[in-house]
Amino acid sequence: MKNAQPLNPELTSYIEQRILPRYREFDRAHDLDHARAVIDRSLTLAADYDVNPDMVYAIAAYHDTGLVNGRENHHLDAGRILAADRELRRWFSEEQIRTMREAVEDHRASSKHAPRSVYGRIVAEADRMIDPATIIRRTVQYGAAHYPELDREGHYARCLGHLRAKYAEGGYLRLWIEPSENARRLEELRRIIRDEELLRSLFDEAFDAECRAGSAPHGPNGRI
Repeated sequence: MKNAQPLNPELTSYIEQRILPRYREFDRAHDLDHARAVIDRSLTLAADYDVNPDMVYAIAAYHDTGLVNGRENHHLDAGRILAADRELRRWFSEEQIRTMREAVEDHRASSKHAPRSVYGRIVAEADRMIDPATIIRRTVQYGAAHYPELDREGHYARCLGHLRAKYAEGGYLRLWIEPSENARRLEELRRIIRDEELLRSLFDEAFDAECRAGSAPHGPNGRI
């Protein structure tokens, strides 16, 4: 069922003014551009389901707000932030708030259980956004923000370890909407991970770009 309902303008105004600006405080891998991309992707996916688009929009907008308390439990913290926001009661029932909180909690790629609703599957799939170049760049950005003590080789080792643990065969990433464009792109990324010469080239390209932008270590060996 195609969903063509417009979003509630009062809801979008509130989120644009009060929620999305929070992403400016996070690392470049989880910044405002990322939040907007997850929102856009979520709404695109939602068009194929009989769901409430305002709920989809809000879930995507809140999904990483828990990063204010760090990454480890950010999905749970984001769910608490959403549920505690009294302003949302202007547009949603308590049952809808509960479903939205669960969807936010279920979006994390390392989750060991399937999302509890179609809303969780939508935001989880939207958050994946598997584009090899983007994933490598975001991995470099996250490393630059959180491990500034590493030199270039240290960042590459961290990047390789993360990509293998999350995206390689046997990795913890799960896709909950299939078939999907993400499934095809995951195979492409796995091919790159297996080809270390190609991966190193893409890493160096991303790392150098971050150095030029001033957000990664720099110097002869990529050291601060």
